[in-house]
Amino acid sequence: MSEEKKKELEKTEKQNEQIEDMGQLDLSDNEKQYHIHLLSIIGEVEGHESLPNNSKTTKYEHVLPKLAVIEDSKDVDGLLILLNTVGGDVEAGLAIAEMIASLSKPTVSLVLGGGHSIGVPMAVSADYSFIVPSATMVIHPVRSNGMFIGVMQSYKNIEKIQDRITGFVSSHSRMSQERIEELMLDPTQLVKDVGTMLEGEEAVKEGLIDEVGGISQSLEKLYELIEKNRKNEG
Repeated sequence: MSEEKKKELEKTEKQNEQIEDMGQLDLSDNEKQYHIHLLSIIGEVEGHESLPNNSKTTKYEHVLPKLAVIEDSKDVDGLLILLNTVGGDVEAGLAIAEMIASLSKPTVSLVLGGGHSIGVPMAVSADYSFIVPSATMVIHPVRSNGMFIGVMQSYKNIEKIQDRITGFVSSHSRMSQERIEELMLDPTQLVKDVGTMLEGEEAVKEGLIDEVGGISQSLEKLYELIEKNRKNEG
């Protein structure tokens, strides 16, 4: 086997390991020779407690260090985030969203399937966001699991958590905090719950997501942001 084929085989094996272990991949074979890191946020976002082994999860203890590596790496030009998530732990989801928002590298997100609940802040945390026409996003109030003490302090605490989420989403999208709260408390749309489900076009019309598009549009936008970033640095 030639040296070139060996290197190609090693690269393929490394890529397969990245996908299998963490749902991540480095993209560098494009015409512009930009180095893009692909991060997928899928299933349920796992917080401080482990979810069952049969659940598809995104573990924040994997994602946060990786985002730090991306920021520190001279070899990464931009980040593409693919989302298909039902939501999950609020603290973990907000931590990921804040990390993405604070990256100096260009970032683009693409919602596929769904970007529900705490997936909403993660979707809007990128510099630019896309959603495919068939994808949906659910905005609903904060839920609490486990023991709940029925006192005013508990309600105020949940209200503060909710304000952190709506404040973040409004500051990283074109939606006002008031409109987000209005959709969040709509009692007419969801069965056995309050909130709103937005389909692709609706999410864009509401100003939650920037544009309807797929993988090609997302990559093109990321290339554009990388070029702009390089010009600013130069």
